[in-house]
Amino acid sequence: MASSTGSSPASKAVKASPVLKTRPLAATIILFAGLAALLLSLAVSISLGAADIRLATVWEAVFRFNPELTQHQIIQELRMPRALAGAMVGACFAVAGAIMQGMTRNPLADPGLLGLNAGAGFVLALCFAFAPGLPFQHLILYSFLGAAVGVAVVYGVGSLAKGGLTPVRLALAGAAVSALLSALSEGIAIFFRIGQDLAFWYAGGVAGVKWMQVKLMFPWVAAALAASLALSRSVTLLSLGEDIAKSLGGRTGLIKLSCTLVVLLLAGAAVSAVGSIGFVGLMIPHVARALVGVDYRWIIPCSAVLGSLLMVLADIGARMVNPPFETPVGALIAVLGVPFFLYLVRRERREL
Repeated sequence: MASSTGSSPASKAVKASPVLKTRPLAATIILFAGLAALLLSLAVSISLGAADIRLATVWEAVFRFNPELTQHQIIQELRMPRALAGAMVGACFAVAGAIMQGMTRNPLADPGLLGLNAGAGFVLALCFAFAPGLPFQHLILYSFLGAAVGVAVVYGVGSLAKGGLTPVRLALAGAAVSALLSALSEGIAIFFRIGQDLAFWYAGGVAGVKWMQVKLMFPWVAAALAASLALSRSVTLLSLGEDIAKSLGGRTGLIKLSCTLVVLLLAGAAVSAVGSIGFVGLMIPHVARALVGVDYRWIIPCSAVLGSLLMVLADIGARMVNPPFETPVGALIAVLGVPFFLYLVRRERREL
């Protein structure tokens, strides 16, 4: 335990750590500016589509809904759930990635790269094949289970390597296991002729989201985001190293278990709704960390806002690349994510 004089190794490590070099003013600005940009992006997202709608009409449909107007029906029944689902999913993936990176001290940690998305997809393929017509609330639960299986297999395979589980090995194990689970899912799709059901899910997108899915997702997402904020200080301690966290009184085993459950809730809910979208949880936490410092009490809320903003903007871009057709959102984000991932891998190899 750290002494009152602050002369213990743990106290010295904390004082020397960059965690104290936070930028709360910058974080506050980013939060408020990001929320303002997110609200504007949501309005633009709702107004764009096969039938362009004025922003004034969007305002009227939200606050003075008239069911007799076709444009109001389009906004309420199709575009609003799509935009809100995109914002929730972006926050889920970004916060899940931030928690994973802080908890494991692995800059390459991401729900998509570490098998969560592929595991959820594999279990959903089994559901589509053997239990067609399963209610969405059941699919969410099975997504949680699949995400847990995926990450457990990745960590198990990565730990078998000589020398332990390094960030690069974990990324390689995640890529291998994700490829295996995706191949098994595709095999199931071909054998049981459910390829059409899985095709849009694999592409990743929010076009088919309805109010029912948003309402079912919201309690899970809200609870997981609240829990992530409550765990943010503990994640900061873990990011300093497990020994330091223990010396400062942190119950690391319980913290890791809690963080893992929160990540599974976030990733499972997001994947069940919009499919396999990667790299949001990889890029956004790094951007937030560069802007606000390495205190996860700021990184997590900033990641949530920036992740939501990225997802909504990507959905807008997906509709503008090749109108009237839509580009898969997952493919659009991958255009940014793949070079970012390669940069991180190269940086990690230089540091080894």
